Amino acid sequence: MKLRVATLNIWNRQGPWESRRDLIKRELAALAPDLCGLQEVLRFVAPAGASAQAVADASTPAADQSRELAEGLGYHTAYATAWNIGGGLSFGNALLSRWPVRETRTLELPTGGTSESRSALYALVEAPFGAVPVFVTHLNWKFHHGYVRLEQVRALAAWIMELAPTGAGFPPVLLGDFNAEPDSDEIRYLRGLSVQHGRSVYFCDAFAYAGDGGPGATFCRSNGYTAVAHEQSRRIDYVFVRGPDRDGRGKPLSARLCFTARMRGAGGEVWPSDHYGVVCDLQASPIASG
Repeated sequence: MKLRVATLNIWNRQGPWESRRDLIKRELAALAPDLCGLQEVLRFVAPAGASAQAVADASTPAADQSRELAEGLGYHTAYATAWNIGGGLSFGNALLSRWPVRETRTLELPTGGTSESRSALYALVEAPFGAVPVFVTHLNWKFHHGYVRLEQVRALAAWIMELAPTGAGFPPVLLGDFNAEPDSDEIRYLRGLSVQHGRSVYFCDAFAYAGDGGPGATFCRSNGYTAVAHEQSRRIDYVFVRGPDRDGRGKPLSARLCFTARMRGAGGEVWPSDHYGVVCDLQASPIASG
């Protein structure tokens, strides 16, 4: 049995959102991931004392981008706020799940004294082969904030160990936009290649393990929305799994870029987002010995 997981930074409502939304939903339907982590998700919740119209607006799928993307595709949703913008509007991380979500929590990540507000979502998913602990995150974005991202991944790894101890069930899956390249200190720490403060961890980078052989750049100048930033193409979006475990559960079987298809819109070419996504198949059931 396989578990298909994906991740995508949806770029909130920048650009032609309605056209981008349709592209994302088209690829979601084609990929049919069991779990899909989303970053830069906007959600509106009517504040106390809001007008009847605001309350009605907050009840529609359009008030929550994760619900808007899930509509008609049969997904359950979970959400964690990273930044309260104000007036009931928030910016955060979300999960689309093929199966019910039993439990959710939010972790506020260290800021390192910066003005950015970041979080991680925890969702315990009731899959047919057992509960799957899933974490979705989005780290500080500036090039010179590597020291902040290192604090954030250390806090995140400790939180994952607390909620999903080793040997307690299916290995935890970690999805997100880490804004860091594979050879950065923060990603090396997650991959067990760097010791920080006398501690080390290990998460398998699914694309490095089972990728299709390409560089896997998810922030890439071939994307028109990315090209205007004049930055180098690089891989900054990841599917991680802590493991695989001794039964082989969580082993990456394949990994590739996704959400890369573009279309011609009224105002020119449209991409799903300013990021490409990653999709990975993981081993879900124990591998028979021998």
